[in-house]
Amino acid sequence: MKKFPYIILTFLLCWTTACKKLDTLPPSIISDQDVFSSAAGVTAYMARMYSELPIEDFRYSPERGLNMFWIISPTSATTGEALSRDQNGSMQENTGLSTWSDSYRTIRDANYFSENIGKYAGNFTNDQVNNWLGEARFIRAATYFALVKRYGGVPLVDKVLKYPEQSIEELKIPRNSEEKIYDFIGTDLDYAYANLPETNQVGRANKYVAAGFKSRAMLYAGTVAKYNQISLVDGSGNRLCGIPVAKAVTYFKAAYDAAALLDGKYSLYKKAWAAGDKNAQYLNYVNMFFDASSPENIFVRQYHYPESVHGYDAYNVPRQLMGANGYSSEVNPTLDFVELFDGFPKNADGTIKTTTGGKYDLYTNTMDIFANAEPRLRATVVLPGDVMKGVSIEIRRGIYTGPSAGGISPLLPAGSTAHYPTDNIVQSANASQTPYKLPNGTTMNPAGLSGYFTGDGTNSVSGFSIRKYIVPDKPTSEVLENRSDQTWIELRYAEVLLNRAEAAVELNSLGQSDKSYLQDAFTQINQIRERAGADLLTGTTDLTINVVRKERKKELGFENKQYWDMRRWRVADKEQNSTIYRTLMPFYSANDGKYFFDARLDERNSRYTFDVRWYYEQIPQDEIQKSQNLIQNPGY
Repeated sequence: MKKFPYIILTFLLCWTTACKKLDTLPPSIISDQDVFSSAAGVTAYMARMYSELPIEDFRYSPERGLNMFWIISPTSATTGEALSRDQNGSMQENTGLSTWSDSYRTIRDANYFSENIGKYAGNFTNDQVNNWLGEARFIRAATYFALVKRYGGVPLVDKVLKYPEQSIEELKIPRNSEEKIYDFIGTDLDYAYANLPETNQVGRANKYVAAGFKSRAMLYAGTVAKYNQISLVDGSGNRLCGIPVAKAVTYFKAAYDAAALLDGKYSLYKKAWAAGDKNAQYLNYVNMFFDASSPENIFVRQYHYPESVHGYDAYNVPRQLMGANGYSSEVNPTLDFVELFDGFPKNADGTIKTTTGGKYDLYTNTMDIFANAEPRLRATVVLPGDVMKGVSIEIRRGIYTGPSAGGISPLLPAGSTAHYPTDNIVQSANASQTPYKLPNGTTMNPAGLSGYFTGDGTNSVSGFSIRKYIVPDKPTSEVLENRSDQTWIELRYAEVLLNRAEAAVELNSLGQSDKSYLQDAFTQINQIRERAGADLLTGTTDLTINVVRKERKKELGFENKQYWDMRRWRVADKEQNSTIYRTLMPFYSANDGKYFFDARLDERNSRYTFDVRWYYEQIPQDEIQKSQNLIQNPGY
């Protein structure tokens, strides 16, 4: 009887150091029959494959890779969504990561299952076997998508490779074309859709999960076909990097049709939503990320303390809510991100309005400027002075003590990255502050409880903090590394609607008229905007691809999607060309007893430049050394 190593489904948690990957216990050598002859054995095998899926979740960053506990170089701090003390520029994924080899290990597991479950089919119903085969195809497709979006064309392995039955040369499989890999993914997901059940256990694929993933993958392929300018062709004429532009329509239609399959199967989360009630809309959006029964959740990765955990809360809470580990404020949304939203004063160019006639506008409270902001913004970002866990989050750059009669002029010239002058500004270097006595006799900490601190990075470096996914009622005693266990929502219905809308607008722009694509996109975008509490679009005339992309950035912000969107749209090198992102610094005017805001470039002068080579990442050099049939991507 054939033996095969199966890794036991017990994770070894690294309690002593948070910077190590989750690992598994040494494999136990058990027989195929032990695994494939019972539903329990198959379930265990499936659970292992799902745990290996390359999902960019709470334990992912480009610097540290997949399934890493110590995420202090957050993905959103590479895209312009946020600033961070530990990530100060754009980047490709760390080339020392094991994404390539780990992915092919998962593909082998899926292939092995597909080739062997049939031998034990007599133990199960036909539906059971078909469902499991559908899951294996889904897992294989999702894993190939993780590879192709990084590297372009990769070796296509659709069966178990066997050594020594096959020679070393036979095992050195060359890269296939990028187009063929996407076609293979589409075929696998079609098979999964046809064979998977309508419902499945939470965290496992059903037929609509497969359709949703297909909408994502085919949209990626369509945008690469339309916008990519990089090409790499091997000696046999296979285009390893790039897809013929003629295929764009095919892929966009596949994305659109796949998204439409979810009609009536899922819906946007609106359990606490009420028309015209901004606070209800805000609370509804916050709650959406913690409600296990949400009708919006399509595919999730579950965590549960203590056996499977992450550290999202510990790394990202505002400084004043910091736990005993001493981490906080890793993700600080940029003003650029905040300005995507509506509902606060803006200049003609769309930037926030903080002055009138060359003098700062004054506010009694820091939240006054955002009083009418889109509820989705409040639910995503902690604005200065807004409430989290029952307390006002104090974010202040300093206390202005200078004269204010006739108004306060800008503290720095426009476009400056200089530090603020020390004259007439009381600042704090760290959280150990000396309270300043105000003219009315009361005292105030210059930087508030959450910064900005001039000499300490554990604070809000942008003037904002992150709210999305922070557990609203988690006690400070549990704000620790390896103590968070909220579920990661990998695919939700809002993304499917956005995929559908984007594909529809692209098809309309490419002259496709077999359906009312623009009207359909208008309907999908307004569904999302209504739930968000945003102003609805009034017609299709102004519905451009940039409008759809902007909506996607707002809705999916801080969900590790923009990192890949910027790449597939091929805009990263344009958006990040020695770019300095903007911040909003609140000041308290001592003589006025009011606040003003200074919108400025990041005073740390962190510049973001995206290298066009990174649209296709470097294939690990050790993989090329193993097989000279692998051709490296351009520029490396």
